[in-house]
Amino acid sequence: MEAVALVLLVLVLVILIKSVVIVRQGYEYTVENFGKLTRTLDPGFHILIPIIENIGAKINRKEQVLQVASQEVITKDNAMVTVNGVLFYQIQNASKAAYQVENLDYAIMNLVMTNIRTVIGSMEIDELLSQRNIINQKLLDVVDVATIPWGVKVTRVEIKDITPPTDLIDAMARQMKAERDKRANILEAEGLRQAEILRAEGEKQAVILDAEGKKEAAFREAEARERSAKAEAAATQMVSDAIAKGSPNALSYFLGQKYIEALQGIVTSPNEKLIMLPVDTTQVMGTVAGISELVKDTLTSKTTTKKIK
Repeated sequence: MEAVALVLLVLVLVILIKSVVIVRQGYEYTVENFGKLTRTLDPGFHILIPIIENIGAKINRKEQVLQVASQEVITKDNAMVTVNGVLFYQIQNASKAAYQVENLDYAIMNLVMTNIRTVIGSMEIDELLSQRNIINQKLLDVVDVATIPWGVKVTRVEIKDITPPTDLIDAMARQMKAERDKRANILEAEGLRQAEILRAEGEKQAVILDAEGKKEAAFREAEARERSAKAEAAATQMVSDAIAKGSPNALSYFLGQKYIEALQGIVTSPNEKLIMLPVDTTQVMGTVAGISELVKDTLTSKTTTKKIK
């Protein structure tokens, strides 16, 4: 009897221990009643009905990472590329994740790989390499909607590597080099064109400034000639007035001035080595004497005028 009692006691203890369930943080357990889902257990301490209830599935509610295996995909322009990626998901409904799909990770993996072939197959190789963000967004939209019945929320889908074939990589490298050479030639031609424009603009400005300078010089020269002519006319008028008043010395002054100017031109000429006087020296002296008489008459006239005043 004691042995039976001991066995019963041990059996009761085992049953009690099995009825106590502690759910860790980040997990959620499903409870089955004779194989039927009855409820789910949140993190914490729980007690099950012995024999009747038992734990069905232990669901990880934390965000999980799923590596998408590499696969070969044909693009829209018939280029074969090798693609792999990574997917992040989180279970939102533990009962659906446990009972709506068999092998959740395998199902998500195949779903992603199928949609990768669909999305990449609709794009050309150039778009594929330059628009990775667009590919990621398309995959996320499709996969997230498809996994809703499984109680799963797909948070991110990232394409890690896109590897074109070797010959295509070489062709793309040559294309890139040709494009850069083209841009370099265009920039060089543009620089030469800009330099020619600036040079022509500079020459234009130089011609304009030179013309302005010549115009100003001509204006100054004309003004000087005008003033000289006015002065000459005034001097001639004064001489004419003096002659009209009966003073022959004024005429001698006028002729003597012109004669002396002519002699100065002959003497200062750099090409003349021999000077020949066309008139007698005594005539020059007579002209100078006439000038002296004219000066005396002028001074006498001014003195008389001052005395009268």
